[in-house]
Amino acid sequence: MQFHHHGYVSGDPRVKPAAGVGIDRPEELPDEVDVLVVGSGPAGMLLGAQLSQYPDVVTRVIERRDGRLVLGQADGIQPRSVETFQAFGFAERIIAEAYNIGYMNFWGPDPADPNTIIRTSRTEDYGYKISEFPHLIVNQARVLDYFAEAAANGPGRIVPDYGVEFTGLTVHEDGSESAGDHPVEVRVRYTAGERAGEERTVRAKYVVGCDGARSGVRQAIGRKHVGGSSAHAWGVMDVVVNTDFPDWRTKCAINSVAGNILHIPREGGYLSRMYIDLGEVADDSHEVRRTPIETIIAKANDILNPYTLDVRNVAWFSVYEVGHRVTDHFDDREEGEDAAPRVFLTGDACHTHSAKAGQGMNVSMQDGFNLGWKLGSVVTGRAPADLLATYSAERQPVAQQLIDFDREWSSLMARKPEEISDPQELAKHYLGTAEFPSGFMTHYGPSMITGDAAHQALATGFPIGMRFKSSPVSLVCDGNVVHLGHHARADGRWRIYAFADAPAAGEASALADWAEWMASPDAPLARFTPDGLDVDAVFDVKAIYQQPHEGVDIMAAPEVFRPRTGPFALMDWEKVFAAGPSTWCPTDIFDERGISRDGAVVVVRPDQYVANVLPLTATDDLAAFFAQHLLPQRAVTDASADSAVEGDLVSS
Repeated sequence: MQFHHHGYVSGDPRVKPAAGVGIDRPEELPDEVDVLVVGSGPAGMLLGAQLSQYPDVVTRVIERRDGRLVLGQADGIQPRSVETFQAFGFAERIIAEAYNIGYMNFWGPDPADPNTIIRTSRTEDYGYKISEFPHLIVNQARVLDYFAEAAANGPGRIVPDYGVEFTGLTVHEDGSESAGDHPVEVRVRYTAGERAGEERTVRAKYVVGCDGARSGVRQAIGRKHVGGSSAHAWGVMDVVVNTDFPDWRTKCAINSVAGNILHIPREGGYLSRMYIDLGEVADDSHEVRRTPIETIIAKANDILNPYTLDVRNVAWFSVYEVGHRVTDHFDDREEGEDAAPRVFLTGDACHTHSAKAGQGMNVSMQDGFNLGWKLGSVVTGRAPADLLATYSAERQPVAQQLIDFDREWSSLMARKPEEISDPQELAKHYLGTAEFPSGFMTHYGPSMITGDAAHQALATGFPIGMRFKSSPVSLVCDGNVVHLGHHARADGRWRIYAFADAPAAGEASALADWAEWMASPDAPLARFTPDGLDVDAVFDVKAIYQQPHEGVDIMAAPEVFRPRTGPFALMDWEKVFAAGPSTWCPTDIFDERGISRDGAVVVVRPDQYVANVLPLTATDDLAAFFAQHLLPQRAVTDASADSAVEGDLVSS
């Protein structure tokens, strides 16, 4: 973690200096905002945390509750989500309080007495098998707390406006007299405090509906949930118990003649969540939703026979029928329409499914991560408005894949013993499909922000369109081993990783030529960085040499990898890395990720997805790629090259 470049910091370095709208932030909801986020769930709070990094963007988050969420219904945290938490700066703290899923055990009928259950298998959980991040259980409310902290501590100082309910909106046609600069007219009502019942109008440039399965924003733009509910009901309860069931603190899938249970221990050492199979639903009256907690507990005891539960406290319970729905489009733009979208849907507002695959909160957060930096880039004038159309294009297929996966998993979980020919089938499916629920199979296709696979062979371990899979490297300045991807924060910047060819720093090489070009006035660094900002405000450019760290002279590395930033023009020491094996870093990222020894350039989007892989010599292709989705910020000419480059590398 780097700080002090603006002067000595004696307090918490996670609290960034207020800037832009974060200075003297008005307590009252303004009449006009740039981005209005409706709902403070996982996607909404991630959006708040992300957009707080854009202090020139007026962002407000409204929530009809009168305060923070006390008890959340979601609790499963997949490795990709923990990776995202790391980018927002709180992974270590949430891991410390969460329940870490180390194993998942499976139980089925005892062949000697089918009315009782026995453990049929133990499986190591997939978290650390496929990632450096764990698979966790922690209450949704705590996840929202951490995102709220990141939003409040960011330069924009974003804090939710509680007690404000969305009631409707009208999108005025761009360019019309009624549209003005804020074409979305939003109607809200106060639900708490002295103004309870009062209605008013807020004008916005963009609106994001993060308001759940019964989304008012979705209804306002005429979008439809497509799908339905299965005829199967489940009870879910968070409980503290006394029990003789030996795997109470291990995640379990339990199948018996009386039904099925998905058992998930919770954080804190005592609490657990249980999904209890209530069987087929006879009609569509939803009468099953009135099932009392006593019935659910009795059913759980029947399934667990010969073990028993003595429930001492019920923190929360509910009954639901499994539903699988995807909204027909994730924004308000009609098919074939040229105008950029103005209203967006995220999370349960555009996809709903069962809770048992642990996907709802996780996928919702990735919706917000995908959209947040795009909104920030467009509103600040760094990117064209048509960038926003990529949100629905990228996230809708992901939602459909999720529905398909969840439908299969839910069906497997609900089977009766006589329908199971292989007792190990569920365990095999759980491990065999692990990369999808973990969040690592999302693959975005070619677009204005994702290149094609023409040069994929140069870095086979960084598939274009998939999340950047980190690997350990040595920080040249001090020899410490760090994960390369962990240096990337959710600050809206593009990452450009320049993997060197064989020569060492200071020697003639393809990397040295590339760095000289990148420092030129016609390269993306100068062309797309606004005047008045540090040279690395839009692009975070890093070099990874093939030698061990002691074989790299950091002062011989090109200056583009040692930019001077901040009011004191201090050199950044943490953009030069070494891949060569050393005492503390026995792995080589070139081997680990299939990177060509001739070098390669790997471009990573602000949401951690690989955007392009190019040769070091393909400078024109790199410039053309960024020109597709970034707006020039400076009119740089060849005549100004000599004076511009050195100044840019110091401080813009």
